Amino acid sequence: MTTTTDHYELRAGVPDVETFRRLRTGAGMSDRPAAAVAAGLPNTWHGVTVHLGPAPDGEVVGMGRIVGDGGSVFQIADVCVLPEHQGRGLGGRIMALLTAELESRAPAGAYVSLIADGDAHRLYARYGFTGTAPHSVGMHRLV
Repeated sequence: MTTTTDHYELRAGVPDVETFRRLRTGAGMSDRPAAAVAAGLPNTWHGVTVHLGPAPDGEVVGMGRIVGDGGSVFQIADVCVLPEHQGRGLGGRIMALLTAELESRAPAGAYVSLIADGDAHRLYARYGFTGTAPHSVGMHRLV
């Protein structure tokens, strides 16, 4: 899957470890240790990268991925776009491709979750995501 609109190209896949870390921190998200990223990226169920310009030389300026068990539980994670490329609908394009992949390959009834930082809940709501409270509350723990 590759889609091109304006001067951005969206591709299936995940970035390399250094690019992953650069995108997260560049977008104001927390960094992850290189060893943890190297171990985790190959376990991505489906990923999308956003490139400025065509293959193979386009700089990676955004990403998003789906992790999970491949059957009953999935989580959308690491959706981010560098600030200088925000406001162009790239987050929506990432989400459209991720949700399309879930709809085409995930089993019916699979539980898909995500954590929305800041105002990102507005983007995710456009793709059918709703808050879980008060029925359930998202929680986290760092190791």
